This record gives sequence, C-alpha cells and structure tokens, in this order.
Amino acid sequence: MRILFSSVPQHGHLLPLFPLAHAFKERGHEVAVLTAAGMAPVVAAQGLELLPAGPLPDVLFAEVARRTGGDPASAPSPDSVAEFFAGARVDLTADQAFAVTEGWRPDLVVSEACDFVGPLVAARTDTPVATLAFGPPFPPVFTEAMDGRARTQHEARGLPWQPRKWLLDTWPASMRADEWQRPEGWLPLRPEAFQVPGETGTKIKASGRPRVLVTFGTWFSDPEKLSPLLRELSTLDVDVIVTLGLAAKPEEFAVDRERIEFVGFTPMEDLLDGVDVVVTHGGAGTTSAALKKGVPLVVLPQGADQFFQAERVAAAGAGIALDPPAQTPETLKAAVRTVLQDANFRDTVTTIAKEIAAMPDANKVAATLEAGL
Repeated sequence: MRILFSSVPQHGHLLPLFPLAHAFKERGHEVAVLTAAGMAPVVAAQGLELLPAGPLPDVLFAEVARRTGGDPASAPSPDSVAEFFAGARVDLTADQAFAVTEGWRPDLVVSEACDFVGPLVAARTDTPVATLAFGPPFPPVFTEAMDGRARTQHEARGLPWQPRKWLLDTWPASMRADEWQRPEGWLPLRPEAFQVPGETGTKIKASGRPRVLVTFGTWFSDPEKLSPLLRELSTLDVDVIVTLGLAAKPEEFAVDRERIEFVGFTPMEDLLDGVDVVVTHGGAGTTSAALKKGVPLVVLPQGADQFFQAERVAAAGAGIALDPPAQTPETLKAAVRTVLQDANFRDTVTTIAKEIAAMPDANKVAATLEAGL
C-alpha cells in the first residue's frame, strides 16, 4: 500500500509523524511525506520520500498578517490560527499538492492535527484519513474555527468534506482534563522522542550535580530573552545544558560559558539521559519526550499551543508552569529549585512515564490501521 504523511512545514508538527512513517515502511509499504520543499533535509535524513508542496512558515505568517493583521504564533486567536493552518496554507499549497500527488494515489493519508492539505488530497482521491494529535486537545473554539475554514476550502474546490476515520492520540490519559471524552475512531499511540536513524548524538558527561536542560525548541531560543534566565539558573549548584535550536548561536548569549554548556540542534532522545529538570517553552514534542523519560518540567510558554501544554503539566503535577508576566529570572530559579527538591514531581512523572510505556507503539498502530483499510 501507499501511505501519505502530510504536515505543516514546521519541526514540531512534522517530527511526531516519523515513527509511524518508519513503522509502515518497515512493514513493506511505500511511504511519502507531503510538506514544503524547505523541509527536504529533515525528510531526507529520515530516508523518506518527499512530495514537495507549498511555502515555509515565514511566507505563511506574512500572508496571515496581510489578510488579518493577526499573529497566530505570539498571539494566537481562533481566527488567526484558522487562517494560518486552514486558510493561507491551503491556498498557497493546494495546487502544488494536487500536482505532486497526481501519480501517487495513496491508500491512507496520515495528517498531523493542524494539517488541512492532506485531507484535501484525500478528499480528491476518496482516501481515508488518520489524524495524528501530538499534544492535548485544542479548545473547541480553535478546532471549530479551523474545521469551519477547512470546510470552505473543500467547498471552493468542489470536494466533499469527509471526517477522519481515526484519531491517533499521543497524549497520555492522566494528562487530560476531566471533561475529555474519547472521540470516535480514537487510537492511542506511544509518543517517541525525535531521533535520526543511524545517528547517535554526543552524550553529556555526568558531574554529580543535578542537570537542568533548557530547550526552547527550534525557533523560540531568543538569546535576548533567555540570557537573563540562564544567568540566574547558573547561580544554582547545577549543570545547565542549553539547546540552540536552529536560529541561535552560542556567542549571542550573554552568560558565563564556564557555567553553561550549549549544544546544537540535537534529538531529544540523546539529550534527556541524566536530566533532572527540563526548562522549556512547552512545545508538544519536548513535553511528551520529557514525560516519556520521566523528567519533570518547568514550562514557560511563549505562544502557539504551548499554553495548553503548560496548563496540563501544572494540572497533573508533572511540573510548574510560569505564564507571563511570571517568567522572571528569580521566579524561574525558584521553580527549578522547587522541582528539584520536591519528590512529588518526580513521582508523578515516573507514573506518567509508565503509562506512556504501556501505550501501543507505532508498529502496533500501523497494523491496526492496515486491518481497518
């Protein structure tokens, strides 16, 4: 069979698809990834085929600002988020997506939760859709806005609106709100920390001190914002490891280099060994990876869906969330100290890690999807 994976061209959206993509490939199926050409190095490193379509996020953000005046990253509203994912991205990607998939008719489309291009291709080819969710459920006001905008895109192109057949859910049940109800077609899927096949990152040597990993993802590692936070953290008797993401450089941080170690973009699987606390912006991939490893968090959400992750981490007792304006150096230092000293946080994430370990892995989910086609 042919399995098409479709994603918004951002690391946090694309990377969670890879474990299932590899599972299908290992089971003998033909696999391709539909996303922007600018993500070609990421897809190539996974040994997967790319079907390139659409622009990268910088073009999409500019288009959303032109259309609405809003910014779905730093100040997400239902309308601006819907316009980014289901409006501007579809308009600037759909024609290319139809062209590159013309001779690649899929038997299944696996689309991440914010991707509305894959379902459009699926509607054109009458192909079932499995949606992969990589964090807690979005509030209904956001999902309704995105679905409503997507429906207009289907109607404008004379294509039927077809509901997904499966929801592949990587979020552990104990991290959910009490009012959550299992949707139709729900299948749990164990989240996996990102790694590159055949590559092993540099392991950080233990010093005997607690280790604090500071990671603000691929795009939120702003040296001007992080430097004061890092300087304060370095006054604790801990080792501070900082990921640089894709944009920042070590020399841009005004910190004591003898107290802080910087690492380039590195798979989370290689970073979390020996870590006692993760300080993060709350990206879904980072949050899931820390929980899977049993590491408590201090979350400083910066935008997008990060506030949803932060709220769930705090509610579950898996860490501490610091929303603006509480994201000061002194407050962060106190939060890290609290998480290090309070064993309840470690006990909670240890329980969550066991829950995640018991979830079906990608191979089992691939087999379930095969049987349902």
